[in-house]
Amino acid sequence: MKRTLLLLVLLGLPGCVEQSMEQQKRLDAYAPSKLWANGSEAQPLPVGVIAQGALERSKAASEPPALTQLLLQSGRERYEIFCSPCHGLSGNGDGIIVQRGFPAPPSYHLDRLRNAAAQHFFDVITDGYGIMYSYAARVPPRDRWAIVAYIRALQQSRHAKLADVPQAREKLP
Repeated sequence: MKRTLLLLVLLGLPGCVEQSMEQQKRLDAYAPSKLWANGSEAQPLPVGVIAQGALERSKAASEPPALTQLLLQSGRERYEIFCSPCHGLSGNGDGIIVQRGFPAPPSYHLDRLRNAAAQHFFDVITDGYGIMYSYAARVPPRDRWAIVAYIRALQQSRHAKLADVPQAREKLP
């Protein structure tokens, strides 16, 4: 009986000690450590380590998808969400934030941007440019390509001729 009582007291004692997050044992990332040979808690990644999904993202970024109606529709949706606040719905660089005093981005209809490679637009969306920040974390590579396709459609629509769309003649009065 005495042994049981002593055992219960010994088991209950640790519960009486107040512990809080401040008293918690932890390791600081850049604190010295005796655990590792280099003496640091922060350890370099092993050679050859890559982030999960990095190969798929890299492949998607290097290979534009086939141009389809679905891709253009997706590009239009993403453009209106991510790009139109600055670039405007028509790509003139007159979006709502420009009307609120932010600097205007260049129009997509400038000759310089009309002649730019599609990869240029993809890279700008990925890395940012000037005061535009990177959208790499917000827009997946396939959606970036869809936005690029829609930007090209915007550019072509500005300079389209009736001869380019023969079925449109039938709809004109």
